[in-house]
Amino acid sequence: MSQSITAQPFYKRINKAWLIEQKSLIALMCLIFVVSLLSPNFLTVDNLLNILRQTSINAIIAVGMTIVILTAGIDLSVGSVLALSGAIVATLIGMDVPVIVALPVALIAGAALGAISGIIVAKGKVQAFIATLVTMTLLRGVTMVYTDGRPVPTGFSETADSFTWLGTGYLLGIPVPVWLMAIVFIGAWYLLNHTRFGRYIYAVGGNESAARLSGIAVDKVKIAAYAICGSMAALAGIIVTARLSSAQPTAGMGYELDAIAAVVLGGTSLMGGKGRIMGTLIGALIIGFLNNALNLLDVSSYYQMIAKASVILLAVLIDTKQKA
Repeated sequence: MSQSITAQPFYKRINKAWLIEQKSLIALMCLIFVVSLLSPNFLTVDNLLNILRQTSINAIIAVGMTIVILTAGIDLSVGSVLALSGAIVATLIGMDVPVIVALPVALIAGAALGAISGIIVAKGKVQAFIATLVTMTLLRGVTMVYTDGRPVPTGFSETADSFTWLGTGYLLGIPVPVWLMAIVFIGAWYLLNHTRFGRYIYAVGGNESAARLSGIAVDKVKIAAYAICGSMAALAGIIVTARLSSAQPTAGMGYELDAIAAVVLGGTSLMGGKGRIMGTLIGALIIGFLNNALNLLDVSSYYQMIAKASVILLAVLIDTKQKA
């Protein structure tokens, strides 16, 4: 009998639930395998580092988006927060304000802007989609007024050179934005899995009424979630500004869609209360690897949009089917 158990085919011993849970990771591995066969330049070190650098922006924004979506909300204003925070930090660096001062100011500004959306949602009882659609338009307008519709340069001082390192520099052979992305994900993982606030996030998204009856300050949790999302958008804005050595008033347009896509591909439910932050990282990597693969294969940008939309739709359909 022991011999028959040992001889049991491997595929019969695979846990089906584990496969379902790891579907995003499996999809990423399949994507990497297929593209590596189609393009010999895909798995080169330089190209992989380039993918990680490009993915870092969307991944950092997606961390904040994940926290908001876990509360059963959504934040469409992240692109506008990115642009305005970038303009603020560019102005400060251009005035030769030390980097160690300019960065916290921009991050606090981003958190404050995110908290405004949270207050509208939590205290004003406005649907998150509508509330953040309003703040998205409002903050984009504020950015245009603030910059007069023109790029804001960081200048050519030593402070500007130090600041540029955040977007273009390397540390131990790895781009600095990739290190920042790693730090953000580790911090978010710890926050959601090992703190009381993390448990509150899941509780509010799972059943807001039950969370309120159990004594959780639901409004404060929501506001804090949107503030974190705003600070993540601000950090992404800092990286983009550092990379370009200037703040573009149109920066961040459409970034909210890529962030939501990364969250969905990572398995987080848009209904709230269910999801993993590391799944979001995998979702962001899927989008990053897919974009890079389509570029290497010289696929038209028009078809790239169709391919990306198809992948996202497939992920949503699979998730919906599993819950049915």
